[in-house]
Amino acid sequence: MIRQQKTFRAIEVGDGGDGRWAAQAPALAQAAEGWVSKEGRTPEGAAGARELFERHMPELVPVLDRLAGQLDSPRGETLLTFAALRPFFSSCTQAGAAGVLVRNYDFRPDGCEGTLVSSCFLRPVIGMQELGWGLLDGMNDAGLAVSLTFGGRFVHGPGFSVLLVLRYLLETCTTVDEALGRLRSVPVAIPQNVTLVDPGRAVTVFVGPDIPPTVAPDACAANHQHLPVAEGHERATRTQERLAAVRTAGPDVAAMLRPPLYQLAYDEGLGTVYTADYRPAEGRVTCHWPGESWTQSFADFVPGTRTVTLGRVG
Repeated sequence: MIRQQKTFRAIEVGDGGDGRWAAQAPALAQAAEGWVSKEGRTPEGAAGARELFERHMPELVPVLDRLAGQLDSPRGETLLTFAALRPFFSSCTQAGAAGVLVRNYDFRPDGCEGTLVSSCFLRPVIGMQELGWGLLDGMNDAGLAVSLTFGGRFVHGPGFSVLLVLRYLLETCTTVDEALGRLRSVPVAIPQNVTLVDPGRAVTVFVGPDIPPTVAPDACAANHQHLPVAEGHERATRTQERLAAVRTAGPDVAAMLRPPLYQLAYDEGLGTVYTADYRPAEGRVTCHWPGESWTQSFADFVPGTRTVTLGRVG
């Protein structure tokens, strides 16, 4: 493993209509060519994605239209529905407690956008963005925080990428209980583990195309949902080892920055790209790397960049 540098950005986009969000449009138009599924490239597939979005996320339809209208791409709207995307699979570990959500995002460094975004589409939200307005993790001004990990099963079905589901939860919910209700009605295309935190509660929920939303035994998650875990899956991801470690440590940043939770397999797409520590009741998130951190908040969000070295162990 060779140490490598990655530059993270912090940007503000407001409600998406004043030109700041549109600065991302050229990159998104290019992304649409690679991320929209073969079916989504057909008129029928695009119409189906739009219909699914309107049925399950009606509150966000005006936002979708506002953003898609700024993309010079025939597949821009379909991309932004997140209902016709090629599936992607990552590692990750996360743990929640009342008022605290800590997570490691493990992926290929060059495959992670690395953009922390402050937005106000329906309400103030800060989160780590992917593909224009999807979120890997985030929080809202009501004190709700959410995060995802891959559920470890390679199945795929009709539904949304969980990246937009997290956005939807933060835009429309204020508590864990509200978010749990929403999750029961939104189809998710591949197995994912979603951890939700508010000032009084923390839970992890298993979701996927072939299971109903299922509350996990605690608010921790790695990359499996149900036992047993196949030997090859454990050997490649150490998901059970990491889950045991994070259950012992809890939402502790120092533990996240050390093995086995901090992973170095960047060449296999399983290296830790960032550690996020959300304190949603305080409206604050701190991104950590060994020896370095970057804090942003609703009260003091400062756009800029931060270049960090990945592969060091704290």
